[in-house]
Amino acid sequence: MKKLVLFYNPVSGHAAFKNKLDWIIEAFQRRHIAVILYRTRREGNEEFIPFVQEMQPDGLLVAGGDGTVHEIVNLMMKGGLDLPLGIIGSGTSNDFATYLGVNEDLEAYIDIIAAGRSRRVDLGLVGDTYFINVASGGAMACIAHEVNARFKNSLGKMAYYLKGIGDLPKFRYFPLKVEADGRLYELETFLFVVINSAVVGSMKNVAEHVEVDDGKLDLLSIGKCSIPKLMALSADLIAGKPVSEREDVLHVQAKHFHIESGIPVESDIDGECGPMLPLTIDTVPQAVAIYC
Repeated sequence: MKKLVLFYNPVSGHAAFKNKLDWIIEAFQRRHIAVILYRTRREGNEEFIPFVQEMQPDGLLVAGGDGTVHEIVNLMMKGGLDLPLGIIGSGTSNDFATYLGVNEDLEAYIDIIAAGRSRRVDLGLVGDTYFINVASGGAMACIAHEVNARFKNSLGKMAYYLKGIGDLPKFRYFPLKVEADGRLYELETFLFVVINSAVVGSMKNVAEHVEVDDGKLDLLSIGKCSIPKLMALSADLIAGKPVSEREDVLHVQAKHFHIESGIPVESDIDGECGPMLPLTIDTVPQAVAIYC
């Protein structure tokens, strides 16, 4: 019988995953797969590494939002756990799972996991921290950090949109200098994102020609423009229309980025607080295998 270790966050999203837990265990059991549970803690899950090494599973599962996926990927990389990973999105935001389309039909996805079908995907690296989906700076980082957890759980994705709309008049442009594989770009912007997938902040298809296994990351930054243009861009993003080819948007693909500004700018790494700029970001090609 195959064994999978499930790394699950009991409080992510609406804290409702625990109500699905028995269904998940039964669904895998029907396929002759044993699920070994690892319940995450708010701080410090380093014990997961020796736990997995002792259990010797055939693969891993993660249930939670983008922050939980971020955590397990970093544990896997730092612990040398080169095992395929299945993502069961159950958080407020499940961007990477949404991009892969793995949770549209859970029964079908569990069939894929049982069959052992996976693909290797790239990661980003900032210092000693890996990210699977996005590193950002500016307005988007501020919104992600300032949304109250209670509102995230009650309103879900809408909490981010409401916070963003409310803060629109406060957005301030800042100077940004980007070095991408030796090419230099300078602009005034109020946010930038370096992405691995085309789903960011629950907005789908933000850019064209984005692939999770091409050995490159994509930088998007909205340049200084009028409020009507900015609102039109925001409306297109929420509607799922790509904006990467718009004249006010810088879109650059590269393996290596160095990003800096003349003023203090905080960053966000997969929804978690990151370091202040400057950032040096590298692509780690095909670093992790994902069941999909």
